[in-house]
Amino acid sequence: MNILLDAAPLAGGIGVFAAVAFLFIFFAAAFVVFKLLKRTVRMAFRITIVFIILAVAIMGSFALWALGTGSSERPRPRPTRAR
Repeated sequence: MNILLDAAPLAGGIGVFAAVAFLFIFFAAAFVVFKLLKRTVRMAFRITIVFIILAVAIMGSFALWALGTGSSERPRPRPTRAR
């Protein structure tokens, strides 16, 4: 019956959701920047800007995933010996 007193494993799902949302937001931002710079900037410079945005998106989503899926359980202390 002690299982009912344990904390729910909620952190894993939140971390994955945050990572995916972060990644999709930056993918959309990279697409918008690519389309906005279509006529004003050379292709090589456009690709460089989009690559930087995507690199930030991938690193940020990985960091959110890694920090969000950490175990929230504390190590249980060893029971003392009863006399």
